[in-house]
Amino acid sequence: MLYQLLSDLMSNNVIIAIGAAFCLIATYLILRFPPKFLPRDHGRAFAVNGELSKGKLRGVGLIIVAVFLAALILFFPISIEYYIYGAIIFLMMLSGYLDDASKNPWSDYKKGAIDLLLSIMMVVTFLMYNDSYVVVLKTQIPIHPVIYGILGIILIWVSVNVTNCSDGVDGLCGSVSVVAFIAYFLIFGKGMFFSDRAGAVFFAASLLAYLRFNWHPSTMLMGDAGSRAIGIYLALLAMKSMHPFSFLLIGLVFILDGGLGLVKVFIMRFLKIPFLKNIRCPIHDHMRKNKGWKDVPVVLFMIGSEIVMCVIMGALMYVVHRAM
Repeated sequence: MLYQLLSDLMSNNVIIAIGAAFCLIATYLILRFPPKFLPRDHGRAFAVNGELSKGKLRGVGLIIVAVFLAALILFFPISIEYYIYGAIIFLMMLSGYLDDASKNPWSDYKKGAIDLLLSIMMVVTFLMYNDSYVVVLKTQIPIHPVIYGILGIILIWVSVNVTNCSDGVDGLCGSVSVVAFIAYFLIFGKGMFFSDRAGAVFFAASLLAYLRFNWHPSTMLMGDAGSRAIGIYLALLAMKSMHPFSFLLIGLVFILDGGLGLVKVFIMRFLKIPFLKNIRCPIHDHMRKNKGWKDVPVVLFMIGSEIVMCVIMGALMYVVHRAM
């Protein structure tokens, strides 16, 4: 492994920096000269300004995730646990890519079932190699593996779907995800294994290169291939940090933007109760259609909100550690 060679010459932080540079450059170059097999967007009939996406390259999350996984293999000592995680992330990406490339979009039930199956696989793998406890502030709380498994499945499924629903404006999902990944690295990095810290930075670096092509006006879209992979990896980082409830703050922008729409659809579809009838979901569509915001101010507002949430999380952890 390249890591074994580099580790004899430099520190882990330098290796992370080299791996991040690899992700940034490799993702940029591939997207600069994109493969011809990538599908084109067909436009979305019910999305605000959905017709503007028609004809753009879609599913480039395939490239982002492929570079990210390659960097993991190259730049840190891979274990069986992480081979399994990598395979699950790849399958999540692949399911999104096949949906992106399909002429007829997959049904919500089909995608939900795939998300559930891969969420179960991820949690079972986690419990095979990690203890089932969580840290709340400074208190370590043991949880029965079955209870942890159920909560973990919910966390992953929610994370996958709220990030996916938030991917509707140029630059939004990618930029907010970059802030979230860097937050996990900065706030919880010291308590994580090298592989977890490196993975957060590598994914952020690949997304930064993608944003060069996705910032308004964009020429390409990550599609479900990217957003679903982001969601499952964010949830894994939350669990590996041993502070899974941190997702409630670090993922709050995704939860409010994409999650409210899921709650609204569930209540209206299954309970037949009008809910948030004056609010268009996702919230970024409400801001654009109902409030008249332009795309860039919407994205900047979401980025600013994400930074505030991450600063609050960091300050909270700082105060807790100072009090210990």
